[in-house]
Amino acid sequence: MISINNKLALTALATFMLSACGGSSSSSKMMPVEEPDPMITYSYQVTVTNLTYAQPMSPIAVLLHNEGQLWTIGEMASVPLENLAESGDNADVLAESIVLSGQSGAGLLLPGMSEVVDISYTFTDVNNAPMMISLATMLVNTNDAFTGVNALAINNLAIGESISLATSSYDSGTEKNSELMATIPGPAGGGSGEGFNAERDDIDKVAMHSGVVSVDDGLMMSALTQAHRFDNPTLSIMVTRME
Repeated sequence: MISINNKLALTALATFMLSACGGSSSSSKMMPVEEPDPMITYSYQVTVTNLTYAQPMSPIAVLLHNEGQLWTIGEMASVPLENLAESGDNADVLAESIVLSGQSGAGLLLPGMSEVVDISYTFTDVNNAPMMISLATMLVNTNDAFTGVNALAINNLAIGESISLATSSYDSGTEKNSELMATIPGPAGGGSGEGFNAERDDIDKVAMHSGVVSVDDGLMMSALTQAHRFDNPTLSIMVTRME
């Protein structure tokens, strides 16, 4: 027969083993491990070609976004767009609140030349996938002319698929089109013309650009010649989804 002391010892041992195995406590059950959300990357290759004869383009600003747009015809230009259109500086446009991902071109895009800008965005929420692409650049031998793409929908592009388009030119309406050497920041102004000026002395709304007049057209104070004229389109753009 098993003594009382032995029975007590066996009972204690059984209780210890059950506790160690989790058989008697619900608090020791394994908690489910949450799987991290998958990271998905959308990548695009943007090829830009300058179609003008003598209008270098400022460093290209390319951005992915889900809302908003860079400009609206008939409405005031934002200060970041004004800065780009008057000086060619794209930093403020690339820092706009709507931007999911932004990239700058390497430098001036000369007439007849092409440049490829790669841009991508990685996300975990499918609702934040980039649905639009915008692009902006200044025609530097002007007072405040710019061209580009405004909130182009790219959500239906499959991997390896491309979309091509040509761009028109716009007047930011923030600086009078005097065409003076002192107000042209590009090489036609000797490289020393004024860039951004916070004062707005024109119609103060974005419009289609009517082109330049130039000294050859009778504007004797103009720093521009007929070589600096431009007709639409001014850029050729191809957007290809790479990933």
